[in-house]
Amino acid sequence: MEKEKKFISLLSDYGFKVAFADESNTLFLRRALQALIKSEVPIKKVQFLRNEFVGITEESRGGVFDLVCEDEEQRTFIVEMQLGYYKHFMQRAKFYAFQKFNTLVEKGEYKFDSLTPIYCIGFLAKGIFPKSKEYYHFARLTNQKGEELDDQITHIIVEINKFDKKESQIQSDLDKLIFIMKNLENIKGLDQLPKFLTEDWIKQAMDKLDKSQMTPDQRMNYEMMMAKNASIIEMRKEEKKQIAKEMAKNLKGLGVENKVIAKATGLTVNEIEKL
Repeated sequence: MEKEKKFISLLSDYGFKVAFADESNTLFLRRALQALIKSEVPIKKVQFLRNEFVGITEESRGGVFDLVCEDEEQRTFIVEMQLGYYKHFMQRAKFYAFQKFNTLVEKGEYKFDSLTPIYCIGFLAKGIFPKSKEYYHFARLTNQKGEELDDQITHIIVEINKFDKKESQIQSDLDKLIFIMKNLENIKGLDQLPKFLTEDWIKQAMDKLDKSQMTPDQRMNYEMMMAKNASIIEMRKEEKKQIAKEMAKNLKGLGVENKVIAKATGLTVNEIEKL
């Protein structure tokens, strides 16, 4: 049996929550946000905001952010984690950013001279920009010549799967952040830790993600979240299977050969014959 991994992945729901959304100690979150926006000025404090919002009208849709907070300069940070491939992630990111923008405008009574910056940050385990080799994307509204037209809303997308820097190449805090997000789960012991992982902000997150340091209650919460996620995955698999079976039935009714149906639906010929 494979030995249990020492650290919980930062890309897991539990890992993201305890590392980024710990209101009792925000050092890791503040340093991560500073690195993501590439600021030389430290973020002194953050205030967590309600991560759920309702539609502006009765008919419009609401949503839930993974994390939303505000710093001492009233800059808003909306942070999203996406583990699977999601074709329309940018559309969702724009929806979240504009929702917050509309809230700011309403507070300002439709005056646009005092709007505070919004950073919409997306961590993607799988890339969505196949034509780009970059793993870090920083974007604002520009014209056809690349000149910046507006700096109020900034989209930051990190495609973690494209990050391939080795330990010797890690220099910036941004690289340190992405390195541990991609590799922490596979580090087996303290003797394998890169030197930069001893920095206080990274060590704080690692201590929370070290299974050997978890209290019984933390361990129970972790196991419950893992079980819940596994259950959701199984439910989705079953839903996909049912959709495939319905498609197969329809194709059979049209006289399509079972081998062709199998190729189209992913079902086996034996499964199709039993429908």
